[in-house]
Amino acid sequence: MADQPLPQRRFQRPVVFICDIQERFRPAIWNLDAVIATTAKLLRAAHILRIPVHTTTQNGARLGPTVSELESLLTPSDLVHPVVDKTRFSMWVPGVAKHFESGDKAEVILVGIESHVCITQTALDLIANGHKVYVCADGVSSCNKEEVAVALARLRGEGATVTTSESVLYELMGDAKVAEFKDIVGIVKETSKSTKDSLQALL
Repeated sequence: MADQPLPQRRFQRPVVFICDIQERFRPAIWNLDAVIATTAKLLRAAHILRIPVHTTTQNGARLGPTVSELESLLTPSDLVHPVVDKTRFSMWVPGVAKHFESGDKAEVILVGIESHVCITQTALDLIANGHKVYVCADGVSSCNKEEVAVALARLRGEGATVTTSESVLYELMGDAKVAEFKDIVGIVKETSKSTKDSLQALL
């Protein structure tokens, strides 16, 4: 009997971008806890699926480090790049962009804050550089909740895909035969309540 072909991955070069989820924003951002929960889930899955992770902080000297809940998931490794601090609103700064100099186009999964500022400008820069952008609606927020829907509508119009974290996880696998399926489904089941809470809080 001929060997079964390997499952076809829907994403060829997935990357996770985590934008400015910092301590000083905690009291200001609408439902930041939901953003953090979604981000933690994506990071756990990224480790299993061996997906590169890029994280930024915005003016860290003034706005503080990445929130403590994500620290253990952001320990630098061959795939988790050190946090890049910036003053530019977009994450597309030299410390991040240098990892894309090969010219290969990526599918960038984007979460963080704020939807109408740093998330929007990051997505626009990625699209302008030929990358596909997947904004997780259950993983982005702003100080004013009304900004979020406006920002997501604009990004749809600019060519970004607005999706959810669970949809992305299944799209990253593409097939129940992939080796990581059991572990990813385990994360989905374990986080089912927080996923529901994040969806209800942010959408």
